[in-house]
Amino acid sequence: MELCLYTDSVAALSLDAALDLAVELGAQAVELAAGGQSSAPHLRLDELLGARTRRDALTAKLDAHGLRLAALNCSAWPLHPRLGGEQVGIIRSTFRLAGELGVDKVVTMSGCPGDSPSSATINWLTYPWPPEAVTVREEQWQRALELWRRLADEAAANGVTRVALELHPLQLVYNVPTLERLRAEVGPLVGANVDPSHLFWMEIDPVRVVEALGDAVQHVHLKDVEFRSDELALAGVLDSRPFADPLRRAWIFRTVGRGHGEPFWRSFVEALRAVGYDDVLSIENEDPLVSAEDGVREAVAFASRLLVTEQVPR
Repeated sequence: MELCLYTDSVAALSLDAALDLAVELGAQAVELAAGGQSSAPHLRLDELLGARTRRDALTAKLDAHGLRLAALNCSAWPLHPRLGGEQVGIIRSTFRLAGELGVDKVVTMSGCPGDSPSSATINWLTYPWPPEAVTVREEQWQRALELWRRLADEAAANGVTRVALELHPLQLVYNVPTLERLRAEVGPLVGANVDPSHLFWMEIDPVRVVEALGDAVQHVHLKDVEFRSDELALAGVLDSRPFADPLRRAWIFRTVGRGHGEPFWRSFVEALRAVGYDDVLSIENEDPLVSAEDGVREAVAFASRLLVTEQVPR
């Protein structure tokens, strides 16, 4: 395994500065956002698609830094009642750009529809009651399966062999059973981006997820969550208060190692090795209490220790 920097973690830096930082910190790869929920600060789909000179310039810049492009990320909202068409277009364009750049992995999200043709936004139905909610959820799944069969074919046609769906709330695919359902219908090209931060607050065990998914683990984000016990006791994990006021939430995203200690993260890395995962650990930092660059530096230092200690004989 090798360290990777998801450059959205330092979105305020220029691409050159982000690559310089990655090299300084000892990362071997980068993950670049192509759009969706990201503003894509370091890559422009419309500037690179079909423009070989610009793609060659990006590749040359990565080569000059000794970095490989591990994945393109388009954290899109396919199936969104208002934005879905545009977001699906971003995914398709990202598949095309991946093919033109020779990148075989795209990280994205499954999407979630609304609950009716007149919906203005998504409806993430996670409670198996009342009966009409269960019916709507099944209708949502049929729409998702139809879309992802097409998208998987398009990915393959562009040389993308791994579409790593982030197990993320507000998406139909957010845990092991839902990913397994999609893979059973669409095929093994679709797998998981395992980001423990989202799993932590949903009370899902990231180590067990890795063990259960095996070679369906196609990508890994390193991000942490801290539970704030006083707020958790009153609001629970389904805390809907705004992220903008982090100290008044039951849980918040933290720099890797600040929410869960080294013993957990060692067990997580060991689980990845045990299932044969031999790709990047991509640093994604969204800690509201630490500056972006400081958080990335701390995360890389922490993760580097894990990769060194995993090689020590026992």
